[in-house]
Order: sequence, then C-alpha cells, then structure tokens
Amino acid sequence: MAAALRSPLGALNRALGRAHVRVESLLVLVALVVALSILSPVFLSVSNLFNILLATTTVGILAIGATFVICAAGIDLSLGSVLGLASVSGAAMFAYLGLPWPFVILGCLAAGAAAGLVNGLTVAIARVPAFIVTLGMMGIARGLALIISGGQGIYGMPPEILFLGQARPFGVPTPIFILVGTAILAHWVLAHTRFGHHTLALGDNEAAARATGIDVRRLRILLYTLSGLMAGLAGLVFTARVNTGDPTAGLTYELLAITAAIIGGTNLFGGRGSILGTMVGALIMGVVQNGLNLLAVQAYWQQMAIGTVLVAAVWLDQIRQRGRVL
Repeated sequence: MAAALRSPLGALNRALGRAHVRVESLLVLVALVVALSILSPVFLSVSNLFNILLATTTVGILAIGATFVICAAGIDLSLGSVLGLASVSGAAMFAYLGLPWPFVILGCLAAGAAAGLVNGLTVAIARVPAFIVTLGMMGIARGLALIISGGQGIYGMPPEILFLGQARPFGVPTPIFILVGTAILAHWVLAHTRFGHHTLALGDNEAAARATGIDVRRLRILLYTLSGLMAGLAGLVFTARVNTGDPTAGLTYELLAITAAIIGGTNLFGGRGSILGTMVGALIMGVVQNGLNLLAVQAYWQQMAIGTVLVAAVWLDQIRQRGRVL
C-alpha cells in the first residue's frame, strides 16, 4: 500500500521538479483551498476566486523581481516603495504634464527601472551591502513619491490606462493576463536562458561564477534593474486598478513579495529559485489574506500571520536543505 502511494507521489514530484515547482508548496496551497472552502461557503465562488487572483497580481509581479534578486544571493527591500514611486511618476505624466497615455506606462516603468539601477550600481560598484542599499532606497523612493504628489493621490487616469486595470476581456480581469504573461516570460528567462543560469550560478557560488567568466558586477546591476522594472510594472497595474497614483501604495508589499518567493521554493541565500514556484507562493499569500478576510480576522492578526509564515518558510527550507525532513 505504501509503495503504491509512493509511486504516484514520486511521479508527481518529478513532474513538478521538471516544471521547477516544489511539491510541498503546491500541497500547502491545495490544503488551504480545501480548508477555506469548508470554513466559508463563498470561498470557491467565481467572484471570490477572481478577487484572490486580482489581489495576487501586484504582489505576484513584485515577487518575480524579488525571485531574480534572491536567486543571486541578494535582497531588495525597496520593492514596495518603488511601486509607490512608479505609481505617482506615471500618473504625474498625465495629470501634471498633460502628456498622452503612453507616457503613463513609460513613467511607471522608467521610475522603477531607474530606482533599481541605482540599487544595482551602489551594490555592485560601491560594494555597499544590498540590505543597506535597498533599505535606504525604501526611504528615498517613498519620500520622492510624497514630494512628487504633494502627499496626495493623483486621480483621473486616461481610459487606455484604466483598460489595463479594470477591463475584463473574455470575462477575465486584465491584470491577470499581465501577471500570467509576465510570469511565463520570466520563467523562461530564469530556467532556459544564459542570463538565468548565470543568475543561479552567482547565487550558488560567486567565486566560481567569476572563475567561469561571468561579469558579476554587470549581472548584479541588471538584476536589480530588472527588480525595479517589475516594481514599476506593479505600480502601473496598481494605478490602473484604482485610477490613482498613490504615494502610499505598496506599504509592506516587499514583505509579501519576499515571502511569496521563499514559500515557492526560492532559497533565501541564493542558488535556487523558480518563477512558477513563486507564483504558487503568491497564490498561497493571496488565499491566506482572502481567507482571513472572509473569516473576519482583524488586520493586525493578518500581519502577524504573514510574518509567521515568512519565518516558518525559511526555517522549513533550511531543514529541507539539511536533509532531515521532506
């Protein structure tokens, strides 16, 4: 009986391994869905499932950027603040400068990429620890967002931008298409390109990566720029959804993004990661938050739950690596 069970589980594990998805993360997601569908009769309704996916889009896009950086043994604590900066930068292009709608997209993406580039240059060239650099950028980006917006939301985006956040082609919200498309492209880059292989090699052993001819400085700069670009894209999606450039957008989102990446199987110390696994982690975070909301759990308890999940995910990952369990 036990052998019969191990065989299909082993086949499933191998199949998920080829897709770079950790089976434990998927089982946690399934268990949460089953438990919440029992506890709340509306959990599995179509409208609520769309709510979960919509709530996951912004954090999921941020988590993609976080995954690349963490795979290279880095960290980006500025993701949430850069999202806010990108949000107001894009909105200001239309509301303050009167530029056409493509400049809203350009403003969001450029602001995010610029912040990421500054992070990358400071980490790679000045050799300041990434924790300090991105912690500093967290304050700088949030301050710039407040300065640009005057501390207030910038309301009223053009219809073309609202389409990106509020339209429902084929009945599916546009942000979901954006997340899925971005995740598929990012998965291909990390799992099947030289850039992705170099990223994992850098996180696994920097000295060995240098010895094989990888330009470590250039790669770090590109990785942090990519992370900032993902924050800019998340800021664009957020702005399009709420029709506002919000300087306070993205508060604590960096915690959610990093947690999603780690739950999905990305090693906090680098060398291993999966975009598809990160998407599973982001869905777990979305299901947890949605379930707690449906069960009327107060917000401060939700913050405690998220923090606990982060610590538990890192701890279990360390146990897995030491080979004691899982």
